[in-house]
Amino acid sequence: MERVFVMPDLGEGLEEGRIVEWLIGEGDDVALNQPLVEVETAKAAVEIPSPFAGTIVALHGSVDVEVAVGAPLVTFEVDGAAETPSPTMRQVA
Repeated sequence: MERVFVMPDLGEGLEEGRIVEWLIGEGDDVALNQPLVEVETAKAAVEIPSPFAGTIVALHGSVDVEVAVGAPLVTFEVDGAAETPSPTMRQVA
């Protein structure tokens, strides 16, 4: 099943972040909480961890691109294990 992970709210009213570096690539297998991407905001640079284990299907955005909170960031292929979607995940039919 495919799931889309969207840019999370990084706090303090920030509405976007700039992709500094992808730490994974399409086709990579990732573990739960593995760092996916380094994002820079007006306040700091942060690594965003994976919300689940799976295979990277697509990266949305390239280095030096601003991504809005709530915009697609990474599409995963995950096992059919029941996970409760959070506001930063969307299931793709």
